Amino acid sequence: MRAARIIGLIVLFTAAAHPVRAGDSGAPAACRLETLGVFVPGTAIDGRTFRLQDGREIRLAGIEVPEGSAAKQALEGLIAGGPLALKRVGTGTDRYGHLVAHVFALRDGPEKWIQREMVAGGHARVGARVGDPACAAALLAAEGAARNGNLGLWADAAYAIKQTDDLAGLLAERGRFNVAEGKVLSVRSSGGTIYLNFGRVWSRNLTVTVSQRNQRLFAAAGMELKKLEGQRIRVRGWIEERGGPRIEAARPEQIEFADGN
Repeated sequence: MRAARIIGLIVLFTAAAHPVRAGDSGAPAACRLETLGVFVPGTAIDGRTFRLQDGREIRLAGIEVPEGSAAKQALEGLIAGGPLALKRVGTGTDRYGHLVAHVFALRDGPEKWIQREMVAGGHARVGARVGDPACAAALLAAEGAARNGNLGLWADAAYAIKQTDDLAGLLAERGRFNVAEGKVLSVRSSGGTIYLNFGRVWSRNLTVTVSQRNQRLFAAAGMELKKLEGQRIRVRGWIEERGGPRIEAARPEQIEFADGN
């Protein structure tokens, strides 16, 4: 018990000695993250998961990494050689018991936000649940730059943004995380669900659904769903088939205006 208390004090002291600062590769100042502490890295398990030296497994929050990609090697290089600050939005672990966190490398000058480095290098896409609007905006900006530069996975046609009227292409991605883009034709509500429709025949176009109970999250982020009618947007999430392709949007970071980036 005494040893555990000493280790805890060391972690807290180290965290205080290495505060997370805003910077070119760090989180923006408005990105609200709770500091968990500073830890010694181990090795990467895959492109989104790594071990600490003490054996605990950490999963990178807020991003999605394709299986079988070169992301593991990129993550290994980013975490190697120095202490890592772990931060999170809210609480929780995933179903496999991994601690889900935002991670910052503290070696060699200004801290580097590992998630943003992975996205900026084209090794990952921004996920459906970043957890904080400012954090999401920073990651989406990095993704846009990587996509425009055809970096990493963006150079592979398999990861190109899907069009909302590409029925065959969307259905081929059932059960997978994807990014789709199109012009919203109408926004309708029925039975506690808001429907963003991209075509007159909903079964032949993507539909985005938002639960009425989550509408306040979008409003708080400055996004009035009804006003999306006529707007070209980009949406990210897991594609399901329910009479036609669908993506459920539970968080505002899943929807962004498609302005050519």
